[in-house]
Amino acid sequence: MQSAGKATQWTYIGTGAVEELVQFLKEQGVSTVVLVSDKNTDGAAGAELHRRLSDGGFRSERVVLAGDEVIADEWYLAKVLVSAPAENCVFVAVGAGTVTDITRLVSHRMKVPFVSYPTAASVDGFASIGAPVVLDGVKITLIAQAPIAIFADLNVLKSAPAELTAAGFGDMLGKLTSIADWRLGNLVWEEPYEASIAERTLTAVKLCTENVGEIARRTSLGLEGLLEALIESGTCMLDFGTSRPASGSEHHISHYWEMRLLQEQRPAILHGAKVAVATAMIADLYDRIRGLSRAEVKERLERSPLPGRESEVQAIRAAYGPTAESVIAEHEPFLGMTEAQYDRIKQRIADHWNDILAVSAEVPQAEFIRTQLHRAGAPTTPAELGLGEEEAQAGFLYGHYLRNRFTVVKLARMLDMHRE
Repeated sequence: MQSAGKATQWTYIGTGAVEELVQFLKEQGVSTVVLVSDKNTDGAAGAELHRRLSDGGFRSERVVLAGDEVIADEWYLAKVLVSAPAENCVFVAVGAGTVTDITRLVSHRMKVPFVSYPTAASVDGFASIGAPVVLDGVKITLIAQAPIAIFADLNVLKSAPAELTAAGFGDMLGKLTSIADWRLGNLVWEEPYEASIAERTLTAVKLCTENVGEIARRTSLGLEGLLEALIESGTCMLDFGTSRPASGSEHHISHYWEMRLLQEQRPAILHGAKVAVATAMIADLYDRIRGLSRAEVKERLERSPLPGRESEVQAIRAAYGPTAESVIAEHEPFLGMTEAQYDRIKQRIADHWNDILAVSAEVPQAEFIRTQLHRAGAPTTPAELGLGEEEAQAGFLYGHYLRNRFTVVKLARMLDMHRE
């Protein structure tokens, strides 16, 4: 488990966030501020922040990332790095997921703090230490740092496009399957697990599902609750030290789709929108898991062979193309399993089948998840994302290779359910 790092010192959600931010920076003795935004978030809040900071006596530098699609990749990371002043400063990430991830990583490598100023309640990474970035075409998460403070203006959040709010709701519902996958990983793969963090995460999800109508209408109550839940999810990742509490097979599918779109130079899709659809797909799988008897599981395990390394490597290369070697390296603990190790995993599945059923029972039915997503205005099918049936299935079949984690998708493969 990675070191958790330092938690966020201060969070403010309300009106008048600019004034609160200016006062906070003065109290911290800050003189130079670097505002990082894209062309949309600069218009939503960045330009106003720059004006208010300059009027307040700060040296305010603006880095507005150009382009219709800003990606947390080598180019944009370098753009922020070379645009920042050499002197000590505090970064302010003015935006949502991508802008925050870029700012988080650059500020961490420069050994200076950053503040998060969300312009939409669209992702759960505001308080996290993890920076999901695309390096050499592969989606990976690098450990960086949490913001020293988060300031969010409800009027700015209300003005954000509705699809961004829906994406935030989708990202939160993804925790329903990520927590179940985490418990499976602990039972079967003996991954580290903390029940208190899992419960905190699920409580944050409940805050969203109980207020889905308010979120859909983008009321102050709904947006404040959604952002609080997203921040709590990020804090849970920070406290545990990795993304495990908030990222399971639904995120692996989303990451695979993202990488494929990048390779094919197709328009990006909002992270939370992809997670929403993938969560419904994984909930379908948990529905099927609940229908298996112990006798049927035993029979399926008995005829489950150790996947051949060469055939697995070939599948990864066919699915990931030029980025395959990095994926193969990440998946090595599974690729390198011996027959004895595989048999031990099968035995753990059999021994813990009642526990696995209990975990599966805590995942809401896929119908409930799709209904909740629909109420929030989030997509529920791959077609709504512009993805074809083959692309959707590819995410299910190959996304699990991205992380050294045991999830329900790996369980389905061992039970020969993944192609049924």
